[in-house]
Amino acid sequence: MKRSPLHRALRGLAFAAILVWSLFPILLVVAASFKPPKDIFAVPPRLLFTPTLGNYTELFRLWPEFSRTLWNSLLITLGATLLTVVASALAGWVYSRRRGTALTASAFFMVLIRMFPPIVITLPLFPVVNMLRLNDTHLVLVILYSAFFVSLGTWIMKAFIDQVPRELEEAAAVDGATLWQTLRRVVLPLVVPGMTAAAVFIFIFAWNEFLFAFVFTTAKAKTAPLIISEMLGSVTGVDWGAVFAAATLQLLPIIVFVTLLQRHLIAGLTAGATKG
Repeated sequence: MKRSPLHRALRGLAFAAILVWSLFPILLVVAASFKPPKDIFAVPPRLLFTPTLGNYTELFRLWPEFSRTLWNSLLITLGATLLTVVASALAGWVYSRRRGTALTASAFFMVLIRMFPPIVITLPLFPVVNMLRLNDTHLVLVILYSAFFVSLGTWIMKAFIDQVPRELEEAAAVDGATLWQTLRRVVLPLVVPGMTAAAVFIFIFAWNEFLFAFVFTTAKAKTAPLIISEMLGSVTGVDWGAVFAAATLQLLPIIVFVTLLQRHLIAGLTAGATKG
């Protein structure tokens, strides 16, 4: 059906409004990171200014540990993403191909546990983590992030695996393939877009997570969101130029990652909407 010019104009206007609403805060932060400190909160705002790298220099002078926390965030996020995607792919296949009361109950439990505020789950875990001597380690955050995000990844993977014909697995079994060979050589190659979509969601959530990192780390495994929080609460006053520089550097990996994988992110959002 041919759409009227008015309909196309309204759609374009709505898209532009959403784009501005989404990108404006990011552009504001990035622009402020290159402004001289006196111009950051100038009234009226200065749209034209001479860019400077002084805020970045000041960031690493005042907060030299920031680069280490970025590295910690990267290691923890990549570890959690890899572990969660593997676990989610296997669990998604089970939920897609198997039926049973126990599976139904576990699916309900996964959805239920996601409804609890994270702090309710975090506090009882603290003495357990202390007992296992995992406090302030990369491993504890990798495990916690994976446990918390595996439910989301599982449902994304189930939606993709539901669209893989069972006949392909049956044919592989007839040819003598084991279950693991069938998964590795038949199913998983067909759901790579789903695994990528799940990885994008998990990467974003793990990279920006604050509460678990705040409770379970102190120095060695401290992540970038924690150091930015410390910068905002500094007793010597907030250096807003350094804060905006840190926020820009913390945003950069997410923007690059999502931009590179945006097609798969859209596929993940629409998975299961139609079934071929």
